Amino acid sequence: MVSSPHEAMHRVFQQDPTLFARVFRTLGMPVDDPVAVTVLPTDLTETSPVERRVDTLLRVTGKEEESFLLAVEAQGRRDPAKPRAWAYYVTYLANKYALPTVLMVVCQDRRTATWAAEPRRMGIPQCPTVTVQPLVVGPHNMPLITDPEQAGTDIPLTVLSAVTHAADPDIGTILKALSTALRGVTEDEANAYVELTAQGLSKSRAAEQWRNLVAADLSFFTSPLSESIRDEGRNEGRAEGRDEGRAEGRAQDILRLLDGRGVPLLDADRDRITHCHDLDVLSRWFGRAITATTAEEVFADAPTGTPTGTTPGGQPQS
Repeated sequence: MVSSPHEAMHRVFQQDPTLFARVFRTLGMPVDDPVAVTVLPTDLTETSPVERRVDTLLRVTGKEEESFLLAVEAQGRRDPAKPRAWAYYVTYLANKYALPTVLMVVCQDRRTATWAAEPRRMGIPQCPTVTVQPLVVGPHNMPLITDPEQAGTDIPLTVLSAVTHAADPDIGTILKALSTALRGVTEDEANAYVELTAQGLSKSRAAEQWRNLVAADLSFFTSPLSESIRDEGRNEGRAEGRDEGRAEGRAQDILRLLDGRGVPLLDADRDRITHCHDLDVLSRWFGRAITATTAEEVFADAPTGTPTGTTPGGQPQS
């Protein structure tokens, strides 16, 4: 299952397709700002039944009208099979579009980044026919952007800095700079980057720091994350002794959050949430709903055969 950090590491290049040029320059590669960048379909499936899909694919056009393809892959861990897929992506794209292709791999930890950067030679030792060596982006070469003014000059790069440095001891300073910078952009822009950052941090301890900063610094925005935090605060402040009402309110909060984030729900999923009266369970679901991309991620540890909040016999839990 695709994780939220995986999505954020490559989707930020869809949110701002020109970001790659600043990343290249950050890595010491002189690249001019493009004249145009087109987000292309990511499906690389052929007529065979094997489906192959690159994470993000951009067609970049320069000032001299020369074009190249940029394939962005998010990699969360070492996977011995992945370099073969990367070789397929590059050769397939070169054949399909007849354009030079650059493969960029974005990682959140140094071990994975070091592994991803190794050249892979395919063929026999005497004749390596294809060599795959992606451009790797990660905590080893992305800047720590901790100054709000600097963050404000390039918010997409700051989001990428936060996502790739999710485990860094200074992540709180990066997030503070980002939340401060987001106060200077439109609400739509801020909402998009708030959610991307939340996705990118969802598997780290920094996720709670980001939620708190959004609540404090961006309370005037109405992104699903900021709305959910305010709703959570209102629910936790209700008087004791009204557990049933609190459970109903929390269930509605979860549904509003999932609907606002566009997570698909079946009628059975909605019933499962609205019929749950266990506040601890609802709180866990609510926390997951902030970054979940499917209903299965919300219900990860609940039995599938019995609606939560009832006994196996169908009676309400006492």
